[in-house]
Formats: sequence, structure tokens, C-alpha cells
Amino acid sequence: MFRRQFMQFMATLGASSVATIAAADAKGAKTVTYMVKGFSCFTCAVGLDTTLQKQKGVMSSKSTYPDGVVTIQFDPQEVSEKEIRGLICEMGFTVTQEKKMT
Repeated sequence: MFRRQFMQFMATLGASSVATIAAADAKGAKTVTYMVKGFSCFTCAVGLDTTLQKQKGVMSSKSTYPDGVVTIQFDPQEVSEKEIRGLICEMGFTVTQEKKMT
């Protein structure tokens, strides 16, 4: 059921909305990396990236399947981490933890 709803959602976005990650002005930007549960296919990762990149303040998003990792660069003055995590949850995924960079 979720997969069908997800695919319908992706179809409404259209292929032209799948943007490439462009070099963004990193001045004042913050980057977070989350471990995410719920990716069942490559389309899940692409869909999450597309949705996040449409969010005001999100400069880039890169999700990986099957690792379940999403790295997001954003402007904290326009969008908060809480809002980003909430959007991920609205898409049907679960943020399990922030991945610590070593």
C-alpha cells in the first residue's frame, strides 16, 4: 500500500522535477547525516532527495540505498533540523539516529 502511494506521489512530481545536486553557496550552511529506516528500493532514496530538495532552505540531499543514509545540506535560518526530520517521517521513513562523522 505505501509503495503505491509513494509511486503516485512521485508521478505527481514529474520527471522534470528530479533536480541534480548543484554546488550551493555553503556560507552559513549546515550539513547533517541521518541513518534512515524504510528504504525498500532505489526509488525511495531518489524520492526522498527530490522531496527534501523542494523544501525551502534545503540546498542538497543525497540518500543512499541500501545503506539507509541521507546527507542534507541546508540553511538553518530557513529550515530547522526538526522540520527536516518531520518531512522525512511524513514520507514514511524513520530517522533512527544522526550519523557521526569520523
